[in-house]
Amino acid sequence: MSTQDAMGPVVVRDARPEDDGVVGELLVEAFITQYAKKLPEVVYTDERKRELRDVAARRKIASVKVAELAGEVVGTVALFPPGAPGSEAWLPNAADLRGLATSVKLHGKGLSRPLLDAAEDQARSWGVDAICLHVRRGAEGVARMYMNRGYVREPSGDMSLPSVFLEAYVMRLKSPA
Repeated sequence: MSTQDAMGPVVVRDARPEDDGVVGELLVEAFITQYAKKLPEVVYTDERKRELRDVAARRKIASVKVAELAGEVVGTVALFPPGAPGSEAWLPNAADLRGLATSVKLHGKGLSRPLLDAAEDQARSWGVDAICLHVRRGAEGVARMYMNRGYVREPSGDMSLPSVFLEAYVMRLKSPA
């Protein structure tokens, strides 16, 4: 998949083993940098950083996409199929969208659009009923971005974890029966 915008041609493709290192660092940098600015109380443990960097394990169970700009990996997103280990989807036959991140130097440039287009197209090809995702409470800009794409807030999928409260959003691809 390729798209053209003000940055130049952005190519979205499946992540490959040779992308794992750069994707892992991109996730750590994007999450830590952005949350540190917007939510200074958020602390990422070494364990969480290790999880973010373990792209190889994620590729075994999820569809991991990368965005390339001028040959450089500058964004990523993962989509877990229904029932996949680690999926946080709370609806039956729903995919779980996780780990959307773009290079910090390109934040605000619309790079999430082609990544989300690719993930949503992947979900449709799987024939799922919905895409579920979670946003850290307080990350209003992130929530707004998803809502502008058609995701709706669904409190029944909220997750209260020991260190974070995650608000649930869903995009229904098929009408519930």
